[in-house]
Amino acid sequence: MTSLPEGAADSKLPHSSSSASNQAESNSNSSTSSLFSSIFTSPFSIFESNPNLFSTEKKDTKPRTNEWTKTIKRIMTGGAMRRIQERILGTGRIDTLSPSSETWLLGVCYKVAAEESSSSSAGDDAHNAFSAFVEDFSSRIWITYRKGFEAMGEARYTSDVNWGCMIRSSQMLVAQALIFHYLGRSWMKPAEKPYNQNYIKILHQFGDSESHAFSIHNLVRAGKGYGLAAGSWLGPYAMCRAWETLARENNEGEPEVEKRKESLPFAVYVVSGDGDGERGGAPVLCRDVASRLSSEFSKGGATWAPMLLLVPLVLGLDKVNPRYLPLLKETFMFPQSLGILGGKPGASTYIVGVQDEKALYLDPHEVQQAVDIESDNLEADTSSYHCSTVRHIPLDQIDPSLAIGFYCRDKDDFDDLCSRSSELGEKANGAPLFTVTDSLGASSSNRFDDAFNLEQYSECSGHAGEDEWQLL
Repeated sequence: MTSLPEGAADSKLPHSSSSASNQAESNSNSSTSSLFSSIFTSPFSIFESNPNLFSTEKKDTKPRTNEWTKTIKRIMTGGAMRRIQERILGTGRIDTLSPSSETWLLGVCYKVAAEESSSSSAGDDAHNAFSAFVEDFSSRIWITYRKGFEAMGEARYTSDVNWGCMIRSSQMLVAQALIFHYLGRSWMKPAEKPYNQNYIKILHQFGDSESHAFSIHNLVRAGKGYGLAAGSWLGPYAMCRAWETLARENNEGEPEVEKRKESLPFAVYVVSGDGDGERGGAPVLCRDVASRLSSEFSKGGATWAPMLLLVPLVLGLDKVNPRYLPLLKETFMFPQSLGILGGKPGASTYIVGVQDEKALYLDPHEVQQAVDIESDNLEADTSSYHCSTVRHIPLDQIDPSLAIGFYCRDKDDFDDLCSRSSELGEKANGAPLFTVTDSLGASSSNRFDDAFNLEQYSECSGHAGEDEWQLL
């Protein structure tokens, strides 16, 4: 399996200085651009600073089997292989993000530069907005490949390098949901210790062993019925179902998972189309289904349960149909946004934001040593769970197979999501990302009628069939 290459990801909040920082007072716009250049990196930039990376020299060669094996192992798990893969995949461009465009990050908008203003106050505002964006991005939970963890599977894997990127991306999305639930969207990682108990507990739950509730080990086991196995890659739909299964098992306290006391503090709703997502069609967000899941989660209680919604989609064959791109971008403006499980084909990432036509992502392909953060250690080193390097790929180059995540804290939040989703569907010109309905029975009938009418309309409009949904 191919994987996205990694650059060095600084786990500390970057300073606002850059090569042009000494001229900040004389030119605020230039300073802002330089600040962006220092943080918003395209993976190709590594080749500019290392033009001789692939140069060769003739040297005497002797058979050194052990040294050769060690060298290959270092390459496969190190930065050189990531750079080679990056060159092949073309996952970014050398240009940086615009310092004058709106940037959306999980429902929050950052206007990094004041429009058509060069005043010092405007420059200060831009600098402050940029710093706030970097702090927010760096506070998101970053989960990557790990090595040296508890052996798993028949092959006794102790690392998920080259096969676990989708699992890691999904862990990041669920970790953000937990942060939003316990600490709120406005939470930022503090600069000083001791840390918040809930923050440490969340990281503890994603440790790499069976004793940790949301570990890669337990996700592989929970997703077995959907083809998930150690050493193999899977798509967003199966990954969403694996989380649904794990949440149900932990919440119900089944015997084989009873030793893992923690469970997700919210219901999990995988929004799919007809036939459990097997017959295609736009997924249907059904209020009745959400109500039932809420009731089941709260054991029949009257209070609406918090809810994680996962919406797996296939928006094309080889690439995303262009008409869906504006809709995908707008989902990042929803206050319930948890981002997207997506990336390049065969190389999953966690997309957390957008600017113009670029998707901003956290990359799980960095290889790090497995760590075990104790749930009561408020002085723990959490640097390996945060990254301040903002990477981007063109939005129209992401894999058409993806999954959107939303977190709803209560009934009002859920109703607001439904309202925003319905409004978004009205802008879709007959091809929504997903639809909203009160009950599945009514939805099924209405959608077939609508499809028939839409087909007649499309024939008259001259673009019949070009936007048909693919099978999930």
